[in-house]
Amino acid sequence: MSELAPMNFSALHLKKPLVVFDLETTGTDLSKDRIVELAMIKVSPDGTVEKKPDQQGKEHRLLINPERPIPVESSMVHGIYDGDVADKPTFRQYAKGMAAFLDGCDLAGFNSNRFDVPFLAEEFLRVGVDFGMEGRNLIDVQNIFHMMEQRTLRAAYQFYCGKELDGAHEAMPDTEATLEVLLAQLERYESTTVMASNGDQVGPVPTDMDALHVFCQRQRFADLAGRFVYDDQDAVVFNFGQHKGKSVESILKANPGYFGWMMGADFPEYTKRVLRKVHESLQA
Repeated sequence: MSELAPMNFSALHLKKPLVVFDLETTGTDLSKDRIVELAMIKVSPDGTVEKKPDQQGKEHRLLINPERPIPVESSMVHGIYDGDVADKPTFRQYAKGMAAFLDGCDLAGFNSNRFDVPFLAEEFLRVGVDFGMEGRNLIDVQNIFHMMEQRTLRAAYQFYCGKELDGAHEAMPDTEATLEVLLAQLERYESTTVMASNGDQVGPVPTDMDALHVFCQRQRFADLAGRFVYDDQDAVVFNFGQHKGKSVESILKANPGYFGWMMGADFPEYTKRVLRKVHESLQA
């Protein structure tokens, strides 16, 4: 979004500015991978909001030259390719201005304590900027979500059955509890509907296993990893990267070499199995 939607910041009891940020990288290895995109929003105690612009002061999406090739697997996730960053500043060129923007600020993100903050600190230290966490509060929105809305079997057993789960993480107690939770869910939601995030009505939960199978699928995955899904015509389509929403068949027709690349890349074997079947159907 180019303009920040109206928000009520009264719930934020800020003693210092809070910078909420997110980044995209060449991969997930802290020691060898690099940042390719960075976005930051600073909320000050007085309620003013500032986005970090690029060096020209125009764009709020900071594209960064990682000074190394971006693996295609990563590009297919975040949509940033070598050509997109070839003429962009390096992190070293951004570092001083970015450090000044972050000076005296707390940091927040989603899964940021495990991913974004370590990557950002690593990049600063790599270019000789002593960027420490001393005196900063680190707010991880994902941790709040997981702690407050637990999605564990123990939490489900307590919520649906009103019981404490003894012997959790032992196979048989977990299995018995899962069955009991399932039965409680079917009884609880037999006549219940809820409003989904997209505005659709969801429910009641069916008791027929064929219908329950469909109900349990957030999407109709064609493979086990969710890389491919089925569309309304039962065609296999991409569920990630630049081709998301496009049929696998159409992409393989337009770019036959894509099949070889995916088969040689680090995708799950079941994903490759589905891809192979689509490819074979084109050869028939």
